[in-house]
Amino acid sequence: MADLFAEEHPPQPPSSPRADAPLADRLRPQSLADIVGQEHLTGPEGAIGRMVAAGRLSSMILWGPPGTGKTSIARLLADAVGMRFAAVSAVFSGVADLKKAFAEAETAGRAGQRTLLFVDEIHRFNRAQQDGFLPFVERGTVTLVGATTENPSFALNAALLSRAQVLILHRLDVHALSCLIERAETLEGPLPLVPQAREALVASADGDGRFLLNQVETLYAAHLDAPLDPASLGSFLQRRVPVYDKDREGHYNLISALHKSLRGSDPQAALYYMSRMLTAGEEPLYVLRRLTRFASEDIGLADPQALTQCLAAKDAYEFLGSPEGELAIVQACIYCATAPKSNATYVAYKAALKSARETGSLMPPANILNAPTKLMKDIGYGENYAYDHDAPDGFSGADYWPEGMVPQSYYRPVPRGFERQVIERMEWWEKKRRERRAKGE
Repeated sequence: MADLFAEEHPPQPPSSPRADAPLADRLRPQSLADIVGQEHLTGPEGAIGRMVAAGRLSSMILWGPPGTGKTSIARLLADAVGMRFAAVSAVFSGVADLKKAFAEAETAGRAGQRTLLFVDEIHRFNRAQQDGFLPFVERGTVTLVGATTENPSFALNAALLSRAQVLILHRLDVHALSCLIERAETLEGPLPLVPQAREALVASADGDGRFLLNQVETLYAAHLDAPLDPASLGSFLQRRVPVYDKDREGHYNLISALHKSLRGSDPQAALYYMSRMLTAGEEPLYVLRRLTRFASEDIGLADPQALTQCLAAKDAYEFLGSPEGELAIVQACIYCATAPKSNATYVAYKAALKSARETGSLMPPANILNAPTKLMKDIGYGENYAYDHDAPDGFSGADYWPEGMVPQSYYRPVPRGFERQVIERMEWWEKKRRERRAKGE
């Protein structure tokens, strides 16, 4: 079942809701079997199903998007294994509330009653507050069930994570959301929607069961005279705003998906993820910065115009503004996705950095150093420098590496795009070097 029943006040164990309660409250699941969309956890082979069957819970972190069942599961777990249920919310609770919860759990423990402590939005507690849970979890004073929409790897202390299982809840799929609508219709009667509008209603929830049931309740409350079609439904209700925090995991997930779609030369997927970011309110200039980075990292000299396209798109966007300027970003995105790919520049830079760190302060050969003073000339700076333009073919073949350092091969172009021509040039230069070394020049 979706996380349909989170309220501003700490949740309470299952009980019969009032007749005038919100629809989501009246449809609150009464057992773990009523949960939809999370069978991989609550089913007989799931982690939660196995713990309940054994009659003993371990501490856990429920991680998933809003409206997917975290609060509902936590409410039902305690009842399923006969534990005392207590709850705090990191949004509304402080140190005093935690101390009180732990003290009550210790008192209940002395009476033989185990306590399940549910902590909603646990990621909102700071590191010190999270550390405060550790001794009570270790002693078994409480079994901790935390709920978070943020990636626990980033949001929670490593020490706390080591003492709890991380269970991942999925966004509700079409089947799970349709099941919620069917339950609502069993209680309230058929929804005033044509079949296509019903599908549009499910899609508008974006995997959030709580949001869906709130929309359903709005439709019932309107007492409509005739069923709505998709267009009328769109005017009557609002779509759920996509989950996207610019400094959180959703941001990094989408930029990763965009980058890898570009690298995989899939312009259609790249456009989709870029549009997801812009629709969610991402700064267009941030997207352009990522495209520009991609042009150097994953295209490089396979198509030198990719970098030019991205910088031109930046100028066009700054000149035109929104919404006209976004088209230049789209052009840059498509160009990068369809350009030949090479990370040879990126790999060469990494390898050169490694050599630079390892070789320290090796001096370049004296013959390629400038000699602006008499002393520098006297000690050999610039002596016997081979001026390439004086060579018949414009190439001297001189050795430019520090004495004692073996010449390295950092940049290795690939046989794609413009780098095919670069390979031909480099091979020609290397042939000339070998010839001149053979002649002793």
